[in-house]
Amino acid sequence: LLMETDLGVAETYAAEIEQYNLERKDLDQYITTEALEQIRSQGEESRFTSVVYQENWHKGVLGIVASRLTETYYRPTLVFTKSGDKLAASARSVKGFDVYNALQGCAEHIEQFGGHKYAAGLTLQEAQYEAFKAKFEEVVSRSIDPALLEQEITIDLEIDLTEISPRLLRIIGQMAPFGPGNLAPVFLSKRLWDTGYAKCVGSEKNHLKATFYQKEGKAFGAIGFNLGDKLELLQGGRPVDVVYTLEANTWNGKTQPQLKIKDIRENRFSR
Repeated sequence: LLMETDLGVAETYAAEIEQYNLERKDLDQYITTEALEQIRSQGEESRFTSVVYQENWHKGVLGIVASRLTETYYRPTLVFTKSGDKLAASARSVKGFDVYNALQGCAEHIEQFGGHKYAAGLTLQEAQYEAFKAKFEEVVSRSIDPALLEQEITIDLEIDLTEISPRLLRIIGQMAPFGPGNLAPVFLSKRLWDTGYAKCVGSEKNHLKATFYQKEGKAFGAIGFNLGDKLELLQGGRPVDVVYTLEANTWNGKTQPQLKIKDIRENRFSR
């Protein structure tokens, strides 16, 4: 695509890539839903780790799914699938905990592993899965500081909604790509009101969709994944404080900044 000199051919390649990306998004959402259900059905909500496995999960999205699971259960997480005659997994950690060291403590059950403090990959024999899962839980429960399982959100800057603009979005885009070593900037805006149309969305109604305004200014759309339980905060007609990152949302050919919510709380001075 990047080397193509024929615009028509390049557009065809771009369309194919976009289609693959849409399919990938659907796939990681579907697998995440299955993984969360597996954790709940096995009564593992209160463990120190999340370790899940399904033989037909797509290997290419395991890392994304592991990151998604840590948004719900903030703890070291591994997602396994079948890869040939072995199982392969992607591991993700939480801030301050070295998942690579934890895997070293389980080496007797692993064939190969590599990575770093916050992300790793590994393979093992299927017969070793249950033993590995138990050992990983044991190692993490012995070595992790319980305080690390309480998620903290580092806020880069408090701003008013009036400061959000397409220009700000473009400036943020120049800092991309974002990841563990280059986190997207996190903003806090206080005393926001919902326009009254907040609702839960998604197949399980577990995501929050809202539109916020501040000081009678311009309203901005917002989405909060796995924050459906925060809907009640927006239904009382009281202002809230919102922590979020900014992303581009394109609808009907028009691109606008959108708040990607990380957390919401009732404004402490609203009563």
